[in-house]
Amino acid sequence: MNAHPSHFRPAPEGSRPVLARITPPEKPLGPWRLFRAIVRNPLEAWPEAIYREPLYVSDFLGNTSLFVMAPNLIRRVMVDDADAFEKSEVLRRALSPALGDAILTADGARWRWQRRAAAPIFRAERIRSFVPAMIAAAERTRDALAADPGAEVDIAQTMMRTTFEIIVETMLSGHGAIDAARVERGITDYLEATSWIFGLTLLRAPAWMPYPGRAKAERAKMYLRDALFRLAAEGRRTGTEGRNDLMSLLLAARDPETGQAMDDRDVADNLLTFVTAGHETTALALTWAFYLLAHHPEAEALVAAEVEAVTGGAALTADHVDALPYTRQVILEAMRLYPPVPVVVRGALRDVDLDGTPVKAGTPITIPIYAVHRHAALWDEPERFDPTRFAPEAAKARDRYAYLPFAAGPRICIGMGFALSEAVAILAVLIRSLRFSLRPGYLPVLKQRITLRPAEGMPMRVTPR
Repeated sequence: MNAHPSHFRPAPEGSRPVLARITPPEKPLGPWRLFRAIVRNPLEAWPEAIYREPLYVSDFLGNTSLFVMAPNLIRRVMVDDADAFEKSEVLRRALSPALGDAILTADGARWRWQRRAAAPIFRAERIRSFVPAMIAAAERTRDALAADPGAEVDIAQTMMRTTFEIIVETMLSGHGAIDAARVERGITDYLEATSWIFGLTLLRAPAWMPYPGRAKAERAKMYLRDALFRLAAEGRRTGTEGRNDLMSLLLAARDPETGQAMDDRDVADNLLTFVTAGHETTALALTWAFYLLAHHPEAEALVAAEVEAVTGGAALTADHVDALPYTRQVILEAMRLYPPVPVVVRGALRDVDLDGTPVKAGTPITIPIYAVHRHAALWDEPERFDPTRFAPEAAKARDRYAYLPFAAGPRICIGMGFALSEAVAILAVLIRSLRFSLRPGYLPVLKQRITLRPAEGMPMRVTPR
């Protein structure tokens, strides 16, 4: 079979599968319904206008916030005037209790120092050195799945475990002291309560306010922070000589302006940030990719054929991973329809003007990535799955700020290259050997808990190809 992506032809309109999506309310919700929607699933609170308009002003009990969907204005917020905006209060309240003042939650000089400290581990040559570990983890997952042909598995959980194994192997030198299952459960328990934090922040309730799931989230937070603190302290005690991982970089880092080193708490907070963000987001991109390929067998066949053509039937290597353009396009299109991080929120530090719209200091600015990726003015048939949108010429013709799975600007995801190599490697290893069929009649429900998860997992039957 010819694996060239031009042979992919989307199904005729009437025969296209019904894909999981958010159905937005036609009109803005009233205060009580809005609060309930945010607590249940924040994406469900976005009105239809956000998928059509360049800007949208929201008012909740006298508090104004601004949604920005036009690419030129997204660029203003994330790039040109990035110093006029900071991480939002809602993000700090949701994540800082677990992640401290680490690279994801810090601002200003402290963020710059931590970014510089971590940057060497994500350089292209270092990422390339990690690809064999990514392939090996994917092969172990393939062998485990192949050992029980026809069984139904939750592919979301399977991908979480595979990417967690990779992050521990590459970032923590395969540190055996981490209980993967307990860390994964802790992350889920902590994130599950974040929608209450969104809602209570909107109400301007104090941070100490109790809410359902808070005690469980607190226990999860304490376990995660303690586990990574012990790991950092042990790394400092045993030394980093001969190790080439993120922990070693962080322990050795010095602030170039002050000469200050990170203490164990700083190191632990950054390790937890990378362990959490570094496996969850890639696992979700893969989960949604498997879901989309299950509904589009012609695209799945192209991925399998491309891998066979490039490898010549041999085992996958790092060189092959760089030579799989269509497989990469499938991942990119999966992240368009189901961006792992579906929203970015900033806070205005000073009064600014956005294309004639005055924005006062303190105003929350929401960039609704899920809606931008399905925006009627930016994408042709935005609900349709079509990996060829990311063929070189098509991608070049599109505004850079219409597609934001890794955000943009100075705070673009530091792990973008790592995540894409990992996702392509895992998808290539699994699709060439196995078929993934969705449970008949199953329609996943999209749920935002910082990341975009299938609420009840992704049950799939796995059979040999």
